[in-house]
Amino acid sequence: MTANTDQTPAGTERIIISVDAMGGDAGPSAVVAGIAKSAEKNPEIGFILHGPEDTLRKLVAKRSVLSGRVRYCDAPDVVTMDDKPGAVVRNAKGTSMWSALESVRNGDALGAVSCGNTGALMALSVIRLRKIPGVNRPAIAILFPSRNPQGFNVMLDVGADIRADARDLLQYALMGASYARNGMNLKRPRIGLLNVGTEEHKGRPELKEAQALIAQFADQADFDFVGFVEGSDIPGKTADVIVTDGFTGNVAIKTGEGTAGLIGALLREAFKYSFLSRLASVLAISSLERLKKRIDPRRVNGGVFLGLNGTVVKSHGGADATGVSAAVKLAFQLAKTGFSEKLAARVASTVELAQDEIEPTGTTAETQKEKG
Repeated sequence: MTANTDQTPAGTERIIISVDAMGGDAGPSAVVAGIAKSAEKNPEIGFILHGPEDTLRKLVAKRSVLSGRVRYCDAPDVVTMDDKPGAVVRNAKGTSMWSALESVRNGDALGAVSCGNTGALMALSVIRLRKIPGVNRPAIAILFPSRNPQGFNVMLDVGADIRADARDLLQYALMGASYARNGMNLKRPRIGLLNVGTEEHKGRPELKEAQALIAQFADQADFDFVGFVEGSDIPGKTADVIVTDGFTGNVAIKTGEGTAGLIGALLREAFKYSFLSRLASVLAISSLERLKKRIDPRRVNGGVFLGLNGTVVKSHGGADATGVSAAVKLAFQLAKTGFSEKLAARVASTVELAQDEIEPTGTTAETQKEKG
């Protein structure tokens, strides 16, 4: 996919990211601050900013680093967090969310970022960008801090759809493997299926069926299947990709965010306990800063919508400038590597294989996806 691009001072083309400036809890000021942080660190990036143009121009004018790197698309209406996806779909034209996705659809940008309503963003993304042929249900994938060498594990789905049958879970495994391979440079990622225990007899029927399907396609899709994993393995070293349904995944990431906040609060409380503990905090300040960065959910903010004809990153609704910058960085990295095109190619290459391998066992071919 090619996008209309600006030129960097060195004469190279900028990769353009489409940003929905509205819809987040902190408003457009946090979004503009976030893209400014990204611009400071990355001369290769440019932006199309969607929202009320007069408001956005005033905010951008305060950030000299954004000079000449932002184009505007006036969109006066906003999708709020309280809007129902069905209603948004019927009345979305004129909103900043719709406009941001249109820039990707039209080829003006190589990726979109929004802090807005997750359900509405997914619904509009499916309508405007369409699902990759062979994909049954798109999924949201996030990076979860882990003890693996790469520092993070991929987990999906974390909220695109609260239900998932065995075929959906197989698709998630295939897409998650491709994301880990192309986004994290893991040549042969390890896939784990989240369950209430690692024993084969545990879990709902659809999980047992999914286990068999994923194992069947592991070699063909070039990943290692480690079988069932438990909640403690999400930040662990057993697997690189954790596959689950959207309900369970969303509960897990919100629990992780809350736990990270709790750890930070307890550490601050502990170091204030006495003079010696305050002194210890000063001596350990560099180590504490490393820990803070390691568990700070803002620095891995951004869920990728997998299975669409285009890159869409959902930033947390309450994201500040750091969180928005992280989501923009993720969209930029995926756009630069051509991830969506690679995923689409892998999906297409496995559809026929899926028909041959799955339909005889009574499962649909569309659910199969990706070797790479």
